[in-house]
Amino acid sequence: MEPYISLLGVILAGIFSATAAIIVAVIQSKSQHKAASTQAKAQHDAVLAEMDKRDALQAQRLDQLEKKMDKHNQLMERTFALERRADLQEEKIKVANHRLDDLENNMKG
Repeated sequence: MEPYISLLGVILAGIFSATAAIIVAVIQSKSQHKAASTQAKAQHDAVLAEMDKRDALQAQRLDQLEKKMDKHNQLMERTFALERRADLQEEKIKVANHRLDDLENNMKG
């Protein structure tokens, strides 16, 4: 019977060792998973922060471009208004010259 007790002791010791090894492996796996998850979250947060910076910079650049475009559009509107006024003045000069010619012809004739 003693050989059976000795064999039983060896089997129990093996089972206990295997169980302890499995428990340690599970704990270690969870710890590694948690560390990897924390690292992935940190990388994700860093990427989001970088994207936020780029978005802010692009919004600022867009605002600057919009202001430049508004100034350009205002300049174009003023230019067109000046061109219309110049055309009107030219027409008035033509009419005045025509009247002067008529007056000169009336005085001669």
